[in-house]
Amino acid sequence: MPVLVGFVPTPEGRAAVRRAVAECGLRGTPLILVGSGRSGSDPLDEAACTAEILAACEATGVTDPGHEIRIFAGSVEPADDVLTVAEETDAELFVIGLRRRTPVGKLILGGSAQRILLEAGCPVLAVKGTDVHLRAAATVATAASQGQA
Repeated sequence: MPVLVGFVPTPEGRAAVRRAVAECGLRGTPLILVGSGRSGSDPLDEAACTAEILAACEATGVTDPGHEIRIFAGSVEPADDVLTVAEETDAELFVIGLRRRTPVGKLILGGSAQRILLEAGCPVLAVKGTDVHLRAAATVATAASQGQA
């Protein structure tokens, strides 16, 4: 069962990819990156997503766990895309990035993250753009991949 990561090219999205790669190293599972763009936004590029995964592998010291990239363009609700992929692939873990919001921002925005947290059929790991626990996870994942754990 794969680890699934929802990706947007933001610091929070990059932190989610790094943490997802570290989790793949710990679990010995492949990665599925899901990129979903709203109508009118710039579409994600598969080569750029692959570069993000490889950069995360380098940052965490984890060998590429094997990955798949699924990009959806022009989505009305990006949460639908990632929840569908999670269900289709029987994902083991779902990793998403969160950003800090004001109380009003929480009321108006953040629906995708909230839907994923509430509706995903597997555990969801939410990380901030400055994931301070990443180094510890990467160290454990590296040791596990080298047979030292």
